[in-house]
Amino acid sequence: MSFQDNHTIRVRGARAHNLKNIDVTIPRDSLTIITGLSGSGKSSLAFDTIYAEGQRRYVESLSAYARQFLELMGKPDVDSIEGLSPAISIEQKTTSKNPRSTVGTITEIHDYMRLLWARAGIPYSPATGLPIEAQTVSQMVDRLMTLPEGTRMMLLAPVVRDRKGDCKKELAELTRKGFTRAKIDGTLYEIAEAPELNRKTRHNVEVVIDRIVIKAGLETRLADSFETALNLSDGLAYAEEVKRGEDTSPSQHIVFSSRFACPVSGFTIEEIEPRLFSFNAPMGACPTCDGLGIETHFDENLIIPDNSLSLADGAVAPWRNTDKDWYIQTLAALARHQDETLHTPWKDLKSETQSLILYGSKEPIAIPYKDGSKIHTITKPFEGVLKNLQRRMSQTDSAWVREELGRYQSEKPCHVCHGARLKPEALSVKVNDLNIAQASDMQIRQALKWFSSVEETLSPQRAEIARRILREIIDRLHFLDDVGLDYLTLARGSATLSGGESQRIRLASQIGSGLTGVLYVLDEPSIGLHQRDNERLLGTLERLKRLGNTVIVVEHDEDAIRAADYLIDMGPGAGTLGGNVIATGTPSEVAQNPESLTGAYLSGRKIIPVPKERRQSDKKLTLHNAQGNNLKDITVDFPLGTFIAVTGVSGGGKSTLVIDTLYKALSRQLMKSSAAPLPYGRIEGIEHLDKIIEIDQSPIGRTPRSNPATYTDLFTPIRDWFAELPESKARGYKPGRFSFNVKGGRCEACQGDGVLKIEMHFLPDVFVTCDTCKGARYNRETLDVKFRGKSIADVLSMTVDEALPFFQAVPKIHDRLAILQRVGLGYVALGQQATTLSGGEAQRVKLSKELAKRATGRTLYILDEPTTGLHTEDVRKLLEVLHALVEQGNTILVIEHNLEVIKTADWLIDIGPEGGDGGGTVVATGHPEDIIQSKNSHTGRFLAPLLKVKKTKRQEK
Repeated sequence: MSFQDNHTIRVRGARAHNLKNIDVTIPRDSLTIITGLSGSGKSSLAFDTIYAEGQRRYVESLSAYARQFLELMGKPDVDSIEGLSPAISIEQKTTSKNPRSTVGTITEIHDYMRLLWARAGIPYSPATGLPIEAQTVSQMVDRLMTLPEGTRMMLLAPVVRDRKGDCKKELAELTRKGFTRAKIDGTLYEIAEAPELNRKTRHNVEVVIDRIVIKAGLETRLADSFETALNLSDGLAYAEEVKRGEDTSPSQHIVFSSRFACPVSGFTIEEIEPRLFSFNAPMGACPTCDGLGIETHFDENLIIPDNSLSLADGAVAPWRNTDKDWYIQTLAALARHQDETLHTPWKDLKSETQSLILYGSKEPIAIPYKDGSKIHTITKPFEGVLKNLQRRMSQTDSAWVREELGRYQSEKPCHVCHGARLKPEALSVKVNDLNIAQASDMQIRQALKWFSSVEETLSPQRAEIARRILREIIDRLHFLDDVGLDYLTLARGSATLSGGESQRIRLASQIGSGLTGVLYVLDEPSIGLHQRDNERLLGTLERLKRLGNTVIVVEHDEDAIRAADYLIDMGPGAGTLGGNVIATGTPSEVAQNPESLTGAYLSGRKIIPVPKERRQSDKKLTLHNAQGNNLKDITVDFPLGTFIAVTGVSGGGKSTLVIDTLYKALSRQLMKSSAAPLPYGRIEGIEHLDKIIEIDQSPIGRTPRSNPATYTDLFTPIRDWFAELPESKARGYKPGRFSFNVKGGRCEACQGDGVLKIEMHFLPDVFVTCDTCKGARYNRETLDVKFRGKSIADVLSMTVDEALPFFQAVPKIHDRLAILQRVGLGYVALGQQATTLSGGEAQRVKLSKELAKRATGRTLYILDEPTTGLHTEDVRKLLEVLHALVEQGNTILVIEHNLEVIKTADWLIDIGPEGGDGGGTVVATGHPEDIIQSKNSHTGRFLAPLLKVKKTKRQEK
């Protein structure tokens, strides 16, 4: 493929990480895919070289003042890059885990919705259901005159409401107009003696307009005072009761608005502004849950996790281990009071007894306590386990106690706002008969239809106001729909999104921005996406390209690779064996290249074979009546001792079924976990399992001190081995000497980090290699101890592939290294910082740790998309490991979209048929050959060609 020099990005001498001084030329305004084995240098080229340099050059063009607010990137290790544009990175790790962040807020759709409801919404009275009309001055006077005669009131005009500033200008203006008193932040002052206000905090200033005593003939004076107050505060007035010193009854505070108030119930909306509809602002957030929409409560299911246990055996989990003797005596007395015994299983106790223990009693109960030889009897109402836990939680100052009691709490929708997050005033405002929370709860595909019809339902004046706002909302919803996220709701918390979903949301936002001439760098956007939705994603990338942008994608998905304008295949191996450009060109050109591993799979020279026969099983695990999230009361069989794949379109309910219901339910029963599963009926077949292990993609450590060697317990035998060397014994070194986390053997100048952090003004923090240990992490004396010429620091720098032959004679170390190699991590250094591992790498490190344990043959392993970040060749290696586990009698259950994995499974459970409300049912189950016969299965449609092609090749042989 040939290009014009002025229309390319030219990278010369790239050496970041494992890149071997490579040169690459990438066509501009095209879709370029970088592929290759995991660890071959794809991200080093795309993100650490091209994106880093594009971002650095853009930021350096800004002023020093602006640069201090931006995250600066260091100069990548490259000779030169020509033809670069400003770069935007769309990665998987950028989603906020803040509970206040939702799909609506991160796409800015919620901001436009707030504006729409504020400008085109109509408030309705919760009492009458009728639209709220503006109050006239006469209605305000009549309302005050209904108060008992002699009531002392103060009429206030709110001139500053919940606003930052020192308010000096406003107070001076009030003095000039002749007002003498004002209530500032709840306290009454003479204006001349008002305190100095902090301009960085929010304040409320209400000027006193009049002080009155309710009596006949006051109407005219009141009308004049209301007119003055409404003019000063843009249509608002407060009437506040003034109490005498000895009167402690609650004061009346009445809000009057010349805009919105219900004359029947007195329900008033002070002001309809966009911030009223924000659950992240005090003005709009539900005061009970503070805008989170949820509240924690002590959950009966967590307090009594196993109802087959008796009180004596510890059925009441929080009372199981703490001051056991006191609690047992209490429970024994309660059981006697109810004519029950301590040894009756909880499920067989009378419901009155269960209620008494959990919720307490109204009548006194005599409870004798034996203290040594003495017996004390306390007669009083029993408070109940739930109240006991609530009291202890509210009274304790101990973080440990709070954490311990928190194990028995779960979340539920706020009992006031029912999960809507907003105040009643905000929820009373409606557009086309829906409040903003109801509109946010719609799926994007439904919201698109609804917002498209809103303008027709509005009055001509409101329609004119709403037209531009609606266009912005509809455009953004279209972008989300285009990238295959039509099943999400705008109220969905961003913390619950997968990496692929969050990346596609950012992708949709970028299309909406309409930028041209930009370099976009994406990291596997197809993650979590069913093959059916791949076309929509690729169409989105094509659209970005058509806008005049250059799109570079790190990707393994075959559909994406075939759709590329230009392909760069990295390799040939991983880690130190990678970092070279193996093949470039169009997908068809790379497919013909005999050196390219990717090309071998594209051309069919290399394949992952379909198993000759599927495993059968007479034992099964059955989950009955799963109803969590969108699941439609489904019952599912999982044949044990087989490889099971749960498939279906994104949002169909796979994770809800497997992780949130099955895994948590089994964890509670098998592992005594406190995790609360989503609603289900019962599980049959648990007796066939002895443990359950979930291997997810969460980081293996939050600090640079954590690494694959420490996480897999590989570092312990390595330290033990070094401590047993003759040199160590002569010096009296113990295993702790070889740890970089504790004093003794580590370098104290850098405290075992190997680097020192230098803070720079206007520049990014610089990490420099420690001068004392030269990055080795250990002091000189520790490094003097060597095995076969290598110190402990040298061993940590080795990759798994290098360390295997080195420790050939040490089975305890060699066997663990072999497992890391088997799961495809031969290129990873033993001491590589955990924070630099991808989600897929972290998942495989966890898998290797589990594989190192003694297998019982009765374990259920659950993996969520284990192929994330894996090349087809790595998928082949991973499948060998997983199928080997099944051969030992274990069960593998994977949630997966990768067709190479799906076609090798023994049993498929296809969930769907669509995402969100359109999913939650079992579309088809059976062997892959059975699934392709199902007309409703999207998975079957894409799986069919793979099974038929491979079958034909086998028959030919």
